[in-house]
Amino acid sequence: MKPTVKPQNPNFSSGPCSKRPGYDVNNLDISMLGRSHRSSIGKTALGLACSKTAELLGLPEGYRVGVVPASDTGAVEMAMWSLLGARGLDILAWESFGSGWITDVTKQLKLDDVRRFEAGYGELPDLSQVDFSRDVVFTWNGTTSGVRVPNGDWIADDREGLTICDATSAVFAMDMPWEKLDVVTYSWQKVLGGEGAHGMLILSPRAVERLESYTPPWPLPKIFRLTKGGKLIEGVFKGATINTPSMLCVADYLDALGWVESLGGVSQTIARCNANLAVIEKFVESRDWINFLAKESATLSTTSVCLTLDISEEQVKNMVKLLESEAVAFDIGAYRDAPAGLRIWCGATIEAADVEQLMPWLDWAYNEVTA
Repeated sequence: MKPTVKPQNPNFSSGPCSKRPGYDVNNLDISMLGRSHRSSIGKTALGLACSKTAELLGLPEGYRVGVVPASDTGAVEMAMWSLLGARGLDILAWESFGSGWITDVTKQLKLDDVRRFEAGYGELPDLSQVDFSRDVVFTWNGTTSGVRVPNGDWIADDREGLTICDATSAVFAMDMPWEKLDVVTYSWQKVLGGEGAHGMLILSPRAVERLESYTPPWPLPKIFRLTKGGKLIEGVFKGATINTPSMLCVADYLDALGWVESLGGVSQTIARCNANLAVIEKFVESRDWINFLAKESATLSTTSVCLTLDISEEQVKNMVKLLESEAVAFDIGAYRDAPAGLRIWCGATIEAADVEQLMPWLDWAYNEVTA
């Protein structure tokens, strides 16, 4: 039978993601709008975005946080173009974005000493093969595959190279072993449901040391430059951004950080993601026509939950259209490069009750397209 109860919030998109519960744009502090980002009020707001992030995430002493252009992609590119080339590189990929970073280092930066560790959708490459005397680039959570690294135990404490981690759908959602990570990037529009176009760049002291001791052999666009005269531009990590940010987006991000603080911190946003995934796990366990794309439970994403179905690609598309037409789930089709299926965002801004209410609709839509 067709369900009668719909999720109060049908926005299950994997980016931009749903705004937080209770969000109201009219409640944003917009006192800095119309002011220069280099004014006192502008720099204070940007500085707070950096310092409050470090505080909530519990970053180790000496780690820097900066707001950079072009979302998570810009932050990752900035890190790779500024830091790579000093050592050989091990790079990992098991979905589309990781594959994109391989393209960048081999075809754009044209690094000579690159070892590639790749796996198909649903799997991880062999993490034990990674050599931490080299630099390492990897994605913590594959947003398009629903597969994450299970933990940081595979990362060497005595590494000689740098670890550069694209964690856009993991930060604020998963336990991050910060001491093992030298560069971490993410974007506002994922776990916290913020706005797009701005990236966050987190640097360890080891990463700063590399920046100040190594000059890459290729030209660096101004928008990527983090040093001047061989020294880190500290202002970038205190609110003096490289280019002009949207102060409205900054206000929105500060609102999201305030929400995290009101919950009790990052442990609570992690718990919300875990609770959302648990709803889908229970559903999948009791049905034989739907499975997780991730092959191992330890690698199952708690944010970008990817599912495969025992029906044709066309039937999956029809299912997605049905759910959208009923206004119970928007934007839950699999990523364009991934196997056909569903991708349900279960990040911190999603309520478990809405995931619960979505599940009977999956049954209904499946029965409709297979009738």
